[in-house]
Amino acid sequence: MSTNTPEQGKNKQHTVVIVGGGAGGISIAASLHKRDSALDIAIIEPAQTHHYQPGWTMVGGGIFKPDVTSKPMAAVMPGFASWYRESVRSVDEENNQVTLADGSTIGYQALVLAPGLELNWGGIDGLKEALGSNGVTSNYQEGMARYTWETVQNLKTGRALFSQPPMPIKCAGAPQKAMYLSSDYWLRNGVLNDLDIQFHNAGAVLFGVPAYVPALESYIEKYDIGLNYQSNLVSVNGPAQKATFRRTDAEGNTEDREIGFDMLHAVPPQRAPEFIRQSRLANEGGWLDLEDDTLCHKRHTNIFGLGDVSGTGNAKTAAAVRKMAPVVAENLIASLRKQPMKAAYLGYGSCPLTVENGRIVLAEFGYGGVLQPTFPSWINDGTKATKIAWFLKAKQLPALYWHGMLKGHEWLAKPARRSV
Repeated sequence: MSTNTPEQGKNKQHTVVIVGGGAGGISIAASLHKRDSALDIAIIEPAQTHHYQPGWTMVGGGIFKPDVTSKPMAAVMPGFASWYRESVRSVDEENNQVTLADGSTIGYQALVLAPGLELNWGGIDGLKEALGSNGVTSNYQEGMARYTWETVQNLKTGRALFSQPPMPIKCAGAPQKAMYLSSDYWLRNGVLNDLDIQFHNAGAVLFGVPAYVPALESYIEKYDIGLNYQSNLVSVNGPAQKATFRRTDAEGNTEDREIGFDMLHAVPPQRAPEFIRQSRLANEGGWLDLEDDTLCHKRHTNIFGLGDVSGTGNAKTAAAVRKMAPVVAENLIASLRKQPMKAAYLGYGSCPLTVENGRIVLAEFGYGGVLQPTFPSWINDGTKATKIAWFLKAKQLPALYWHGMLKGHEWLAKPARRSV
């Protein structure tokens, strides 16, 4: 691995430039190198730490220690790639070059955009300032899951609020996962009956794929959680421990309601990074405008994307990246060789819903909510809470992420084929 300073990056040229060193960026680099080790690959990533973000929910539930969810970026950055430790200012898709924050440029033959998404903490008035004290927390914030767990352990009476913003967000089940794991702890410790637990969801349903809703509803009933649909968190007053939710009725009328709390697990609205959403590469919603199956940009055949920045209709999860990376790798190489793109992504995403300590509802689905289970039902029925799904999430997935997915191992991730 070569590391380039901004000055060294001035007017550099690589065959493949990857923007982002998260799950998507590192995985696609490994998948490309596996197929063609001669490719000149560069990765643009300013962060010094790489996070296994699916583990943050488990930290917030007292299952994982925080240190198992992160590694130095240098430890996961592949040695075959040139690493530019800088952020991206813009993409000039007409001239095939990326401009870095310092003004230097990097040219490419093929570009992969995997910068993730942006947590818009400012989208909820007062939330950013409130985090980390007075019971206000969020597993979406780096390092905050530890405070979630401390707050859960210390709460004996009062009201606990859990919010979910409008879609799309990364790991749409994560707001519920925090709620279920917290409730399970309170049940096991005999304080659940002294707590008023409320779920405020900006959406209109508990979960977007109906097959998994009955199992989740059984846990809503078990923990006596109050459901509030079309109730969107708009402001937080941390010192006063007050949260304001904007409720929308069937006619579209809105009403703001202030609710006191002893604990608030808040999830911010989310959007694509600015250099994407304000570019010609974005769709109407501000996300990267990709073909659903090839993951190639709709107007530029040498630009691809994967991960949370994608404007495709899949769930934004690390499991989606696992299936996206081989598709992008095959189609990008085909593009470089002027061949037809034959690999297809069917929208797979996985959401292991941690409904209690020891059981998970393993939701696996693709475009249109079509179920895409990895295992036959006699091994694991994803529509029910099972112990085997918990074993997979708690014991197997972290190692598979660090030592499999980021290394280009594509177990159970073979792309579908498209007719060309």
